[in-house]
Amino acid sequence: MPKPILRALASIALFLHMVPVPAMAQQRGPLVLAAASMQEAMGAAADAWAAQRHARPVLSFAASSALARQIRGGAPADLFVSADEDWMDDVERAGFVQRGSRADMAGNRLVLIAPARAPLKLRIARGMPIARALGDSRLAMANPDSVPAGKYGKAALGALGVWPGVANRLALGDNVRSALTLVERGEARLGIVYATDARASKAVLVVGAFPAGSHAPIRYPLARLRASRNPDAEGFRRFLLSRAGQNILARYGFSRP
Repeated sequence: MPKPILRALASIALFLHMVPVPAMAQQRGPLVLAAASMQEAMGAAADAWAAQRHARPVLSFAASSALARQIRGGAPADLFVSADEDWMDDVERAGFVQRGSRADMAGNRLVLIAPARAPLKLRIARGMPIARALGDSRLAMANPDSVPAGKYGKAALGALGVWPGVANRLALGDNVRSALTLVERGEARLGIVYATDARASKAVLVVGAFPAGSHAPIRYPLARLRASRNPDAEGFRRFLLSRAGQNILARYGFSRP
């Protein structure tokens, strides 16, 4: 290659090297693994954090059980938000949680929903005729063997004495949002989701809320993971627990822990 061209290329390379790259472009935001029910609220919190001139956190949503398996499999994540304490306990016992970083971030309620275009009246109480209300349809819920919303739902139906009547009439989703979608589409006449999920959808109506004593308290623990290397991870964790972060969560229907 002729020397003048080489000199020109070298000058261009030097110029590009000297041009400052904004810090926001150099740094990726912390990777947050969060329960599927947190989508809207965590998105709003991430936007608020980014508005403070931080790199926007990278959010990944799934069932808490699936996220816990990813963490145990070595996922290079910074923060974990679980929809129940059991899966946070699981990763903490396995040594993946940074000591002293775990805290309850939010609470929620469990509700029974129906499609907005086909509302049902059903009083949630012991012995309620939920099987009859289903007709030839099914009850949508997250998998009760592993997903927190499903476990809460099974416990609530059991406490009300109606689980045996619906146990073989379930339409199972791999997370709570999958169950919500089944009801939205009219593929299930009833469904069990969190109150915040129902609030996020215009296609469903709340039939009623399950009594708090019918299932374990719904708590969302937050923790920083030992694999975390992002310098913003701890700051975003504290932001979620701060008054500003809690106000954002409350705006989407989550209760304070």
